Amino acid sequence: MPNRTEMLPAHAAHAYPAHALRVASGANLGDPIAEAGLVEPGDVYRLDRAAPSLRLMLAPVEGDRQAQRLAEGSEIGRPGDRIALLSVLTLMAPDGDRVEVLVVRHDGTAEDFAIPLSPIAPRLDYTLITARDDIGDIRIADIVCVSFAAGTMITLPGGAQRPIEALEPGDRVLTRDHGPQEIRWIGKATLRAKGAFAPVVIAAGTLGNETDLVVSPHHRVFIYQRGKNRLGGTAELLVQAKHLVDGEAVTRREGGFVDYYSLVFDRHEIIYAEGIPAESLMVNEATVSLMPADLAEEVKARFPGLSQSQHFGTEAGREMLDDAAREALFRRPRG
Repeated sequence: MPNRTEMLPAHAAHAYPAHALRVASGANLGDPIAEAGLVEPGDVYRLDRAAPSLRLMLAPVEGDRQAQRLAEGSEIGRPGDRIALLSVLTLMAPDGDRVEVLVVRHDGTAEDFAIPLSPIAPRLDYTLITARDDIGDIRIADIVCVSFAAGTMITLPGGAQRPIEALEPGDRVLTRDHGPQEIRWIGKATLRAKGAFAPVVIAAGTLGNETDLVVSPHHRVFIYQRGKNRLGGTAELLVQAKHLVDGEAVTRREGGFVDYYSLVFDRHEIIYAEGIPAESLMVNEATVSLMPADLAEEVKARFPGLSQSQHFGTEAGREMLDDAAREALFRRPRG
């Protein structure tokens, strides 16, 4: 049985028909979202409130990194149908957050679909910033939601630290709430550090970390707030790394490639990475769909219902984290 997986053989994604996401204002008024050569930066897209979210189960096509095939459980087409990745589009939400959207084509019907890498909401305006079809080696299955970059030092019981790439399933890691816990699974993906896949760098000292912490954009760090003036009204705060970006203490690093690692435990845990409390990968249906079949069966038996409960804490979105809020959370001295 493999301990790590370099090739993720299946992936659950949620897609919208391209015609459900149309230009509400701009040069291509009324047009559906499309591949890079057919869209115009500055156009504003809006999702139809009645648009269905369709579940796609995707598996790789041997010898073609830009394509996937439909697997059992998909809500379109037939198992074995080819799905081609055409372009990656970057949209800006009304709150300033950026959402990457994969434009893909179902070869069986020649119909296009949009796969958002972050949730999008109906009746909101999303402005197209960039569109590119030079997608290199990105695969649809290369969507890593909660991952640490190679080199991240993970705290073990007793206080020693070890690089994440040196860990193995069965190793014990220190958790905030349940003491030493065994790692059940480690996932790895190597991605081009562009757009949605570009890591977030939390500079040394920003959150009490001695060295830089590098994580995937959607990875949430855990912050314990003291005193009366607490964001969200609770002491425990979970913040996606991308929402901490201020261009100074926390930045996005584009260029080259990044090795991402994910850790799974019996529960959704808060562990220590470069001394910063941060979440482990939470096991659910989508998580298990990424694993090799034999390992998936073991995980299903170990995690009945595939529904780990999220660690308690207020989820802090971009709207909560203005400049003043970040300043209050950061420990790094400002010159």
